[in-house]
Amino acid sequence: MRNSPWVVATYAFIIFIGTLIALPNVLPQETLDRLPSWLPHERVSLGLDLRGGSHLVLEVDRADLVNERLQNLLQDSRRVLRDNGIDPAGIRRSGTTITVTLRDPAQRGQAVTQLETLANPVGFGTAVGQSDLNIQTPADNTITLAYTEAGITSHGSAAVEQSLEIIRQRVDQVGVAEPTIQRVGDDRVLVQLPGEQDPSRLRQLLGSTAKMSFHLLGNQGEPGVTMLSDEQGQQFPVMDRVELSGDRLTDARAAFDPQTNEPVVNFRFDTAGASRFAQITQANVGRPFAIVLDDKVLSAPVIRQPITGGSGQISGGFTVEEANTLAALLRAGALPAKLTVIEERTVGADLGSDAIEMGVFTGVIGFVLVVAFMFFLYGAWGILANIALTLNVILTFAGLTMLGATLTLPGIAGIVLGIGLAVDANVLINERIKEEARKGKSAFAAIDAGFSRAYSTIVDSNVTALIATVLLFWFGSGPVRGFAVTMGIGIAISMFTAVSVVRVAMVFIANRYKLKKINIKPLLPINLIPDGTSINFMKARFFGIGVSLVLSAASIVLFFTPGLNYGVDFRGGIQMEVVTEGEADLAAFRSQLGELGLGEVALQEFGSANHLLVRVERQPGGEEAQTEAVERLRSEVVKIDPTSKVERTEVVGPKVSDELATAGILSVVLASLAMLVYIWVRFEWPFAVGAIATLVLDVTKTVGFFAITGLDFNLTAIAALLTLVGYSVNDKVVVYDRMRENMRLYKKMPLRELIDRSINETLARSLYTSVTAFLAMLPMAIWGGSAVESFAIPMVFGIVIAASSSVFIAAPILLFLGDWRTRRAKAAADAAGESLAEEGERPSKA
Repeated sequence: MRNSPWVVATYAFIIFIGTLIALPNVLPQETLDRLPSWLPHERVSLGLDLRGGSHLVLEVDRADLVNERLQNLLQDSRRVLRDNGIDPAGIRRSGTTITVTLRDPAQRGQAVTQLETLANPVGFGTAVGQSDLNIQTPADNTITLAYTEAGITSHGSAAVEQSLEIIRQRVDQVGVAEPTIQRVGDDRVLVQLPGEQDPSRLRQLLGSTAKMSFHLLGNQGEPGVTMLSDEQGQQFPVMDRVELSGDRLTDARAAFDPQTNEPVVNFRFDTAGASRFAQITQANVGRPFAIVLDDKVLSAPVIRQPITGGSGQISGGFTVEEANTLAALLRAGALPAKLTVIEERTVGADLGSDAIEMGVFTGVIGFVLVVAFMFFLYGAWGILANIALTLNVILTFAGLTMLGATLTLPGIAGIVLGIGLAVDANVLINERIKEEARKGKSAFAAIDAGFSRAYSTIVDSNVTALIATVLLFWFGSGPVRGFAVTMGIGIAISMFTAVSVVRVAMVFIANRYKLKKINIKPLLPINLIPDGTSINFMKARFFGIGVSLVLSAASIVLFFTPGLNYGVDFRGGIQMEVVTEGEADLAAFRSQLGELGLGEVALQEFGSANHLLVRVERQPGGEEAQTEAVERLRSEVVKIDPTSKVERTEVVGPKVSDELATAGILSVVLASLAMLVYIWVRFEWPFAVGAIATLVLDVTKTVGFFAITGLDFNLTAIAALLTLVGYSVNDKVVVYDRMRENMRLYKKMPLRELIDRSINETLARSLYTSVTAFLAMLPMAIWGGSAVESFAIPMVFGIVIAASSSVFIAAPILLFLGDWRTRRAKAAADAAGESLAEEGERPSKA
């Protein structure tokens, strides 16, 4: 029991470096700027829910992409056949197929050869290298062309890559600092823009294809003429033929017309574009010339004279912002396919700063409560546990900084809950050392035995919690992933601070003061769980299981009636948080928003009389319908009360909501199965079955709690359920580990007596670990606000349920299974004995 100098030096070095890395997170910017350059300056990045900003997920519109590719294929087919002297009778498009009809069937082979030059190898997925075109000859004079599924997928992937660069350019054009733009999956792009942003402008900036083209006007009803409208609804007969494409633009800038003083956009072509523009304007003086952007006419001025300078002007009654946005779109270039906003979450900067303040406040209160409880429980030795807890928080921030992780509000909740779980290890160790010391062991022997015997329990309980966090990271998204990261880092670091560091410190203290005995006692002469407590818990086994079954059955009924209050994450739709200067007029908001024709509009006052939560059901018509509804809601809210401000907006389209619901259910099921397998491997199958049966009852009661309280059941709620899955099994492991140990020590003790003994021996540590987690989460449940209430409040409820179920449900189930297995083994032995006896009574044939 001596500390290796190398081990002590290594631990000290890790703590020193970790503190240096974490330090910038608490220093003011002025102080940080004055620090030497060789010191760490990086801070943990704040999520959009803490600093404000917009989060959008855009998806490549597959139908638009296919349509665009087919239009190009149609034009290219005409061109390649014409250039090679092949005159088809017709080339037409039908659905997703291009049909070429030849005048001379003898040219079929040559035509196929030329059309094959339009094919490209697939560069994505399992069909890499194969052709993206399927060319067939159903008749002598007919050739059909269609894109293969692999080809469409490959073009979609390429479109996403191209879109990423164009979006970056567009965002740079409007000067947004520190944007996050990254690919998500095969056909999606995630865009996070910090700071105060106008969501409608963002959607226009990011979702507009920005395909600009110049067309002459024809006559309505003529072949090759399409009626297009401008922003005011005026119709124009625009000729389909593109005279000049917008990709010839080299620059576009917002300016003011010197005559009318209205905002306009001045543009300039490259050399080839300027030459073509001059030709068009020279040949068509006196004719209207339409400038079209994404099938909308921006303006259709009459060509007064030839324009040979290679520049022009777009006017269309723009505002200054609209002119700037249009100029930015034209400078960045057109997207290869339309991008649809399928998920949008916007948080105002004021709300973000409030969230930081509330998160820090509740976190500090939770930390102080845990520290006070540990000091009360273990006196001077509790100070050591509290130092380890402080190191855990510091190193958690160091880990987040080194990983470049983003801290979200659920992430703060993860740190707070991690405080409660990190100190669990110290409770287990201290209680075990107390137990060993009561047996008369010396200080060093008690420390050694305490750490050794508590270690397996700590590992088992932490692994179960890590399984839940890994699944949460895998299936979660956005801020919920932030929770999983902080929780996982905190749990991993607690193995170092609460076990390794505390062991070295305890050995040092015992050596330094030459302790013969180690006496861990509470600050006050009050023992919450007296030594030698002997409660016959199994007497109440039928009552405990009966009450649990009744509550779970009631929870299942509540799940269906009245049902869960599903948030927008799972049912789709729109949710807005509106703040007014004075008391909000609920009646006015309800009546006027209800007249918008958006279906059911639910209003809820929360927090204070000037805070409103507006919920609108999912709109029919896909993702675009949600976007249109948001704009109507925003404008109507301001009309109802000019002082109102939309602090937060969440828009989840039908596709995303269905995916999130599936992922949420799957994550909880997989977490439960993972726990079953782990407990089965580490213990025996009756332990695993008991843990999972109890887990199911715990989860159903928590779901019932959501139903009866009306809390939002959203992604944060799934985070709470998954965390409770890990915590519930974590709590069972403490009791199970002692049962396993006692089974080895008391081989002939009746199972019922052995289970009661094990529960009594671990009662203090089970109660204390639950209390620390409870105290850590309680302030957040009370003051955390709407953003974390779906996590913090159910967690407080779930901790109480998990603690009671370990004693009154898991243990009785284990007793029933153990008794059943014993009876079955006895019956099998009796049957084998009778069989042998019958064999012995038979007369010998010899």
